[in-house]
Amino acid sequence: MARFDLVTIDTPDTTPMAAFWCAALELVELEREDVDRWVVLGTADGQRRIGLQRGRHRGGGIHLDLACEPDGFTSELERLVELGARLVSAVRVEPYGRIANLVDPDGNPFDLCAYG
Repeated sequence: MARFDLVTIDTPDTTPMAAFWCAALELVELEREDVDRWVVLGTADGQRRIGLQRGRHRGGGIHLDLACEPDGFTSELERLVELGARLVSAVRVEPYGRIANLVDPDGNPFDLCAYG
């Protein structure tokens, strides 16, 4: 039976994307093959989280949701923008909490959510 392994992001250049996602999520580089064709990021204890594959960037209907504590939402949003993310719409309040729609340096969408 198939099981979930990791989220893979196609990107023209894995190196800056690896730097962004490592800094954004406090991940470390676990694997690097063919110089920079394939990079796997994960936790310090070796759990795989994000794969970066050099190739044509293809926009799609999938995005990551990142979560933070409600009282840290503003500072976390500022930190992600300083790392190279870009806010694509105004922060909004939903019944479940605050949400910011962003894109990473390659234009891949992700959300920052503060539940509660």
